[in-house]
Amino acid sequence: MTNDQRVAHTYEKMAADRDVFLTRARSAAELTIPTLMPKDGHNAHSQFDTPYQAVGARGVNNLASKLLMTLLPPNSPFFRLTIDDFDLVELGSSARGQAEEALARIERSAAQVVEAKAIRVPAFEMLKQLIVSGNALIHMPPKGGMKVFRLDRFVVSRDTMGNILKIVVKESIAFDALPKEVQKALLENEGYQETADKKECDLFTCVYREGKKFVVHQEVHGIHIPKSEGSYPEDKLPWLALRFVAVDGEDYGRSFVEEYIGDLKSLEALTRAIVEGSAASAKLLFMVRPNGTTKIRNIADSPNGGIISGDANDVTTLQANKFNDFRVAQETMQKITERLSFAFLLNSSVQRQAERVTAEEVRYMAQELETSLGGIYSVLSQEFQLPLVNLLLGKMQKEGKMPKFPKDTLKPQIVTGLEALGRGQDLNKLQAFLQMLQPLGQQIIAQEMNVDDYIDRLAASLGIDTQGLIKSPEQKQQEQQAQQQMMQQQQMMQMAEKVAPTAVKGMVDGQNAEAERQAEEE
Repeated sequence: MTNDQRVAHTYEKMAADRDVFLTRARSAAELTIPTLMPKDGHNAHSQFDTPYQAVGARGVNNLASKLLMTLLPPNSPFFRLTIDDFDLVELGSSARGQAEEALARIERSAAQVVEAKAIRVPAFEMLKQLIVSGNALIHMPPKGGMKVFRLDRFVVSRDTMGNILKIVVKESIAFDALPKEVQKALLENEGYQETADKKECDLFTCVYREGKKFVVHQEVHGIHIPKSEGSYPEDKLPWLALRFVAVDGEDYGRSFVEEYIGDLKSLEALTRAIVEGSAASAKLLFMVRPNGTTKIRNIADSPNGGIISGDANDVTTLQANKFNDFRVAQETMQKITERLSFAFLLNSSVQRQAERVTAEEVRYMAQELETSLGGIYSVLSQEFQLPLVNLLLGKMQKEGKMPKFPKDTLKPQIVTGLEALGRGQDLNKLQAFLQMLQPLGQQIIAQEMNVDDYIDRLAASLGIDTQGLIKSPEQKQQEQQAQQQMMQQQQMMQMAEKVAPTAVKGMVDGQNAEAERQAEEE
C-alpha cells in the first residue's frame, strides 16, 4: 500500500465501526422501504423483497412529509435574522425599523433560494434515510443543489461532544468524467491496468478538521484529483453528516424505525401468516368417499346446475377450520397496527373508533402527537437547519445579494420545528384564556383587556408578520380625526337644513312686505 492510497485505506478501516449500524439500517429497510438501504452488490437489475405489510412504508413516507413541511415550510422563511440589542442601540432608534425591514428582505430572498435550488426533493429523501437508517450525509456545493448519500456510502468520526472530526465519502464516477491528467495517470498505473475495462471508478472525498477549519481533497485509485483541495470555516462546511437520534459517544445516530423494530417484525410475521393461511384456506377441494355410490367423474364433468345420481353424504369439502386462530392473529395485528400508526403520526391514529368524534378531540390528539417529536426537531434544527442557513447566507454574500455584517452580529434564529411547537402552545393558552373570560361579558373584557397587545401576541404565536396587516397607532389617529371631521361636517349640514326653511320664509316675507309698501306709495 502506498501513501497515495491512504484515503481508501482510511475508508475501509472506518467502515468496520460502521458495519453494526449498517446492519441495523438494512434490517429496518426490509420492513419499510427496502430500496432505501439495499444490500451489497445490488444494481439496476436487483430484485427487492416486498414486505407483506405496508404500515412501515406508509409511516416512513408520512413522517418524512410532516417533518419536511415543518422544517422547510413552503413560501415562508424557516428562520429569522436578529441583531443584538446593543448593536441596535448603536444604530439608533430611527434605524431600527430600517434594519428589521432589510433583514426581512434577506429572509425572503433566502427562502427563494431554497425554492430555486429545489432543495425539497433531496431533503425528502434525506429525511427518509434518517428515519430508516438514522444517518445521512448531504453535500451542498457552491454551484448546484443538494446531494444525499446513504449510510453505505460514507463513514464519519466525531469527538465526545458530537462534533465532526473526519468524513470520508465513497462514490462511483465515470472514467470519462475524470480530468484528462487523471485518466492518463490511471492508464499508466500498473494496478489499474488490470481493471481498465471498467466504466466507473471509486472516487474518495476526505473531509477532516484542522484547527478551526475543515480541509477537503479527493482521490481516485490513490491518484490525487487536481483542484480538488479546499478549506472551509466550521460554520460554512458544505458536508453535513446528519443523525436522527444522537447517542452520546457514538459516531453514528440511531433511527426512528429501530425504536419500533419489534412491532414491525411482529406485524410482518402475523401479516405473512394470515396471508398465506388465507390463501391455503381459500383452496377449494371436494373429497368423495371411496366406497360411495357417487362417481368422481360425474362430479368433475357435470356442469354447474347439472343433475347426477349419487349420495350427498359421499361428498365433502376440505376445510381448514382455522377461523378462531385467524381471529386471534387478526386482533393482535390490529393492535400492533394501531400502535405503529400513533408512532408514525398516521391520520388513522388521530381519530378514535366511535360514531361521533368532535373536531376539538381530533385537534387535541393531533397536537399531542406533534408535540412528541420535540426531541427530533431539536436535533435536526441544530445539525440541519442552522448549518443550512449559514450556507445560504454565505452563498448570498458571495453573490452580492446581502451585505457583509461584522462577525457574531447577525444571528439566525430557527422559527420552525421545536420553536413552532412552542408558539403553538402559546396560541392554545391565549385561546383558552379568552374563552375563560367569556362569562364576564364583552363589556368587561373590552374595559380590562388590551386588544392591541393580544393581537400582537396572537400573530406572534401564529408566525404572522403584522406589518401592513394591523393598523398602526398613527393610522388609527388619522382615521379618528377624519371621522371626527366627517361628523362635524354632517352636523353642520343638518343645522343648515334646519335653518334654511326659516331663512327662506323670512326672505319671502320681507320681499312681500316691500312689495306692499311700494304699492301703497304708488
